[in-house]
Amino acid sequence: MPRPIAVLGGTGPEGFGLALRWARAGETIIIGSRDARRAQDAAEKINATVGDKTRASGNENNAACAAADLLVLTVPFEGHAALLKQIKPVIRPGSILVDTTVPLAASVGGRATRTLGIWQGSAAQETAELAPKGVSVVGAFHSVSAELLNADGPVECDVIVCSDDPTASEAVRFLAAKIPGIRAIDGGKLENARILEQITALLIGLNIRHKGHSGIRITGLPAAAYQSQDGT
Repeated sequence: MPRPIAVLGGTGPEGFGLALRWARAGETIIIGSRDARRAQDAAEKINATVGDKTRASGNENNAACAAADLLVLTVPFEGHAALLKQIKPVIRPGSILVDTTVPLAASVGGRATRTLGIWQGSAAQETAELAPKGVSVVGAFHSVSAELLNADGPVECDVIVCSDDPTASEAVRFLAAKIPGIRAIDGGKLENARILEQITALLIGLNIRHKGHSGIRITGLPAAAYQSQDGT
């Protein structure tokens, strides 16, 4: 049976775009939201867009979380800690929790081109502190444009994946590579996610200045660095 992916906050642009891309790749998707009806509406939109064989459903965040052991957190930073505390009791032991969050200053009325200082070092490290023991936290997808994810063409961007669990990192890189155009690279320990979050703020500034949808490409690495275990 396919392993479902719960995209928490999946009614927003980033979460919906990731869910849509994975649905197109044949993955089973559960959209999570504070509002179950909104989640169901988003899932129905994915099913209508992708076709009859799509396996997308929607539910309230806790129910979506309880139904999967591969979770992708795509909420704005202002709701980050609150959602983690809410779902903590229903996260399955051994789950992989992917955090895409960037702590932008805009969440407290500042500029979207700056990140906030976080005591733990990064939003991903805050997630690791708040998640139950035994849950593998992975920082990834920070620099992928929501606009490109929601479009039809390839997403010309590298996804750098950071985690203290090599097995979880490999699973997420494999998942990232299912999106056309994306190359997934092992970025090392979870603490490196703080660098990715800063880069995302820089990309937002470039997008504002040049009216584009920028991403990043890492050059000069051997071909194996861009491949998951299945060779993609």
